[in-house]
Amino acid sequence: MNTTTDIHTVEAAVREVLGKHGRLVQDVYRLPHDASLGEAGLTSLASVNVMLALEAEFGEIPEELLTRSVFRSIASLTRAMHSLTA
Repeated sequence: MNTTTDIHTVEAAVREVLGKHGRLVQDVYRLPHDASLGEAGLTSLASVNVMLALEAEFGEIPEELLTRSVFRSIASLTRAMHSLTA
């Protein structure tokens, strides 16, 4: 992704990855950006698939960003992925 990618573009990409790999029980496109992904159905196994797909999209994710709090919501994932593009 381009280094000047805006936050809205990053969020759209995060939602697309979650839609394809997150196995959520709720529609990712209707999910509020601050909703709990765990409550939306994201399991630890699915989060590994999401992480791999995010790395394919944004590049290697530093170890310090591989935390539960980063994978808590679309908003936290978006901030983390946006930090990789800045």
